[in-house]
Amino acid sequence: MSTTTFTIEGRGLKLDSAEQVQEFIDTIAGMDKLENVILSGNTFGVEACKALAAALAKKPLLKLANFSDIFTGRLRSEIPACLVAFGDALKDKEHLVELNLSDNAFGADGVKPLVEFLTTNRNLQVLKLNNNGLGITGGKVLAEALMVAHERNEAEGKKSSLRVVIAGRNRLENGSSPDLAKAFAAHGTITHLAMPQNGIRMEGIEALAAGLSKCPDLQIIDLQDNTFTERGCRAFAAALPSWPELKQLNLGECLLKNKGTLMLSRALAKGKNSKLEAIDFTYAEMKEDGILELASVISNHLSNLTKLELNGNWVDEDSDAIDAIRDALERHDHGEALGELDDMDEPDSDEEEEEEEEEEEEEKEKSTDDELADLTSRLDV
Repeated sequence: MSTTTFTIEGRGLKLDSAEQVQEFIDTIAGMDKLENVILSGNTFGVEACKALAAALAKKPLLKLANFSDIFTGRLRSEIPACLVAFGDALKDKEHLVELNLSDNAFGADGVKPLVEFLTTNRNLQVLKLNNNGLGITGGKVLAEALMVAHERNEAEGKKSSLRVVIAGRNRLENGSSPDLAKAFAAHGTITHLAMPQNGIRMEGIEALAAGLSKCPDLQIIDLQDNTFTERGCRAFAAALPSWPELKQLNLGECLLKNKGTLMLSRALAKGKNSKLEAIDFTYAEMKEDGILELASVISNHLSNLTKLELNGNWVDEDSDAIDAIRDALERHDHGEALGELDDMDEPDSDEEEEEEEEEEEEEKEKSTDDELADLTSRLDV
C-alpha cells in the first residue's frame, strides 16, 4: 500500500456518519507522509465530511485533494457545511498544489464556502471546478476570491502560484467572464485555462482574450462550445502573439466563422506561436480560402503541430484545400496529425450571402491590435 496516497476512488460508498468513515480516519492517521487524498466516486454526508476533514487537518504534507463527485444524492443545503470543513482543513497546507471539486452540483452556494480557503491558501497551483453549475453568480464569487488572493499576494510581495483553472460546463456566460478575465490578468500566471461549454458569447470572449493576454506563459486554451463569431476571433487574433508558449488551442464548435479563422490564421502567421502542438477548429464554418490560409501557416510556422481537428467545416474532404493541409503537415513529418473528416458540409446560398454581408461589415472595423488595446483598457487590467 502507498505511504503517500490515500484513495477510496470509485467505490460507490454512501457514508453519512463519523462512525462510517472511522476506518478511513484510522488509516489516514497512520500515514505520516500522506500527500494525496482521493475521495472521488463516493458520497459523503456532513458528519462524515467533518470527521474526514479533522483527520486531514493534521496532515501537513498534503499536495493533492481530489474531492470530485462526492455529493451524489445529497441535498444542496448539506454541501456548504462539508466544503467549509474541508476548506478549513486545507487552508494552511503549504504544500497543497491541487484541489479538485469537479462534478459536484453545488452551484453558487458551493463557491461561497471556498472563499476563505482560496484567499488564505495561496500556494494552490491547480483549481478544478468542472461541471459544478456555478452560474454567473458563482463565477463572480470565484473571480472576487481570486482577486482578493492576488491583492494579498501583492501586499506580501509574493508572486501568484495559480497556474491551472478548469471550469467547464458551469453556465458562466458573459455575466461572469469579464470578472474572471480580470482575475486571470491580475494573477498573470495562468498556463492552462479550460472553460468549455459555458454559454460565453462574443463580449465574454473579448474579455477573456484581453485578460489572458496578460498571461505570457499560457500553454493550453480550451474554450470549446462557446460562441466567438468574427468579433471574438478578432480579439483572440490580437492576443495570440502574447502567448509564445502556447501548445494547445481548442476552439472547436465555437462558431468562429470563415472570416474569424482567417483572422486567427493571419495572427498565427506572425510566427509567435511556433510551439503549437494541437489546434481544434471543428464546426467553424471554414471555407476553402480559410483552410488554405491555415495550410500556409502550418507549412511556414507550425512545425510542431501533431494534432489538427477540422471536421464539420464547409469544404469537401477530398478538396484541394484539404490536400494542402495534408501536404503542410507532411512537410513536418506529421502526416497523421489530421483528424477525421466524416462530417464535412457545404453552405447553402443564404448562408453564403449572410457571410458576405458580415465580411463587408467587418472591413469597417478597427485593427486587431487597436481592438485588444481598447478591450484591455475597458477591462482595467
